Amino acid sequence: MNGKTPGHLGIIMDGNGRWAKARGLARTQGHLEGLKAAKRIVKAASDRGVSYLTLYTFSTENWKRAADEVGFIMGLVRQYLRAELDFYRENSIRIRHAGDIGGLPPEIREDIARAMEDTRDFTGMQVILALNYGGRDEIIRAVNRALNGAGGPDAGFTEARLRSFLDNPDVPDPDLIIRTAGEFRTSNFLLWEGAYAEYHISEKFWPDFAEADLDQALASYGRRDRRFGGIPSPGAP
Repeated sequence: MNGKTPGHLGIIMDGNGRWAKARGLARTQGHLEGLKAAKRIVKAASDRGVSYLTLYTFSTENWKRAADEVGFIMGLVRQYLRAELDFYRENSIRIRHAGDIGGLPPEIREDIARAMEDTRDFTGMQVILALNYGGRDEIIRAVNRALNGAGGPDAGFTEARLRSFLDNPDVPDPDLIIRTAGEFRTSNFLLWEGAYAEYHISEKFWPDFAEADLDQALASYGRRDRRFGGIPSPGAP
């Protein structure tokens, strides 16, 4: 058992729409409550010593949703980025981004850039917003960067070289990924980085996910024996 808090926690925040449907509400209300849950869990994860938290905010596939729903989600993202600077400052939280930023509306790109600049010197937990993010898309973009980078296609590929072209190459791989709403899919989230991540599946819809649920996931992680494909040496703890 490792008995440790994960240094990097990823969360697939699933179930906003189903949460709303179960209550006879519009899907947009589910996303609003999901934003409240995100702020709650950001604070809780920071308090528990997590160093990096990646939130799967909007995938490259989510553009297929109805235009009004997409617009509402983007509005919530802007609200979160623009209205929470005091929250970031109080908790020394640094904001970062993962995903294809060029595919986002200009005003969202500006808000992301502003939030990253305003918090770049904060030394607490780093929150990576996976926005317009897809694991396959990230790998393709990394390959293209490598092909166009120093040495070009003749430089060859190694894990280290490809990793250096990922969206956040300095961020360690996730130790634990939580997925809510009882789903057992990776859904194109951190495909490269999450190769050896532990998973915790919560039956709760994301808007209902509470600090106690986070603690349950962290406790489960702490009891696991992480081998990374190897076998512990005889007599190892």
